[in-house]
Amino acid sequence: MPASPVTRLAPAVQTTRWQWATVREVSRIAAQIVILRLEVENRLQHLPGQHYVVRLTAEDGYTASRSYSVASAPSDPLIELCVERLEDGEVSGYLYDVVQPGDRVEVRGPIGGWFVWDAATPALAIGGGTGVVPLVAMARHAADIGRSELLRLAVSGRSMAELPYSDELSAYGATIAFTRAPGRRLQADDLRPLLDGAQVTYVCGSTGFAEAMSRALVGLGYPESLIRVERFGPS
Repeated sequence: MPASPVTRLAPAVQTTRWQWATVREVSRIAAQIVILRLEVENRLQHLPGQHYVVRLTAEDGYTASRSYSVASAPSDPLIELCVERLEDGEVSGYLYDVVQPGDRVEVRGPIGGWFVWDAATPALAIGGGTGVVPLVAMARHAADIGRSELLRLAVSGRSMAELPYSDELSAYGATIAFTRAPGRRLQADDLRPLLDGAQVTYVCGSTGFAEAMSRALVGLGYPESLIRVERFGPS
């Protein structure tokens, strides 16, 4: 991966606040996964890897909130969130079962600076399940600026149907592993050729996935200090 002359992106010093977002599109792409596209008036432009918090408030004042990575590129006029419906998930259940176009939800963002890709540093991004979502934002931005060679992807899911954005990831050229029969898991040998020139590596997924991929990278001799990890799971 050659060095890039592109100006590096960096999270701006900004204060996010709660505001209303209008749901413009709802796409249920799998049995438990829904993609929401939101219009946030006067929104701050996000960076690939950042997230939003969605907050729901009941009539009695009870609130529940949940963080979701942004899948859309910074150039997209809408914010795209990918939500997996979790068992007993107060927020995810409502977003999957109830929300329709035209509804409004309360959001705060964009948030995050650690897991952000600057769009100039050659990188490898590894994601498992819905952990691919911030990687999709990175890939879309790389394509937008004509520098897809700066970002390599390795992703894992249970099956093609259950992996969000599987067609888009495949078209991008991601290395993909499916764990369901006769599947297999991502291995160090899958990562080895993708590490050449990578100056930073992003790993996003469940705790078990993140730990396994981090160990594999270190086992290949990749500096632990260059690995940025984002774990997710039920709150």
